[in-house]
Amino acid sequence: MTCDLETRGGQRSIDVRRRGSEWELTLDGRILSVDVTAIAGRLSLLMGQPQGGPYDPKVEAAFRRPLRSYEVAVERRSNGERIVYVNGLAVPVSIVDPREQLTRRRTAVAAEAGPRSIVSPMPGLVVRIEASVGDRVSAGAGLVVVEAMKMENELRATRPGIVVKVHVQTGTAVEKGAVLVSLDPLPEPEPSS
Repeated sequence: MTCDLETRGGQRSIDVRRRGSEWELTLDGRILSVDVTAIAGRLSLLMGQPQGGPYDPKVEAAFRRPLRSYEVAVERRSNGERIVYVNGLAVPVSIVDPREQLTRRRTAVAAEAGPRSIVSPMPGLVVRIEASVGDRVSAGAGLVVVEAMKMENELRATRPGIVVKVHVQTGTAVEKGAVLVSLDPLPEPEPSS
């Protein structure tokens, strides 16, 4: 079984496989041999380098070769999070469902590929418009200048695109969050045959 775990320290990849009477655990690419015994609702784990495996100084430092014992208990929360107690230390853990992770990635890619609105970060007055409908702009290109508190703020394109609509005119007062310019992504180049 392979999955990703999210903890306060970030995301960790874990793979667990049965190897005879023991388990083999691969944690972020590090292979460990694990003997598991269930005792009164807790797990007792004896972890170390696999027998006959290559010497790894990282494993030695982390698990004081050849073996180290851990007492582990898991508390499940209603929100899907788990609190894993390792030798009494509480570690919040969420198991990342690979299907959910794939859906999140696809959604992020689709959102990045879709239209983009440039909005005013504060109330102010539009003093200059630097782009017109149909302009192809690169990431970082200036689009609109809004004056607020006697300071000019140039709002720039966050990615390359085509200006499809300018929602304001010079001299327009705008509120925070007002849409100033709409950009469509640049079309993908046609594959050559």
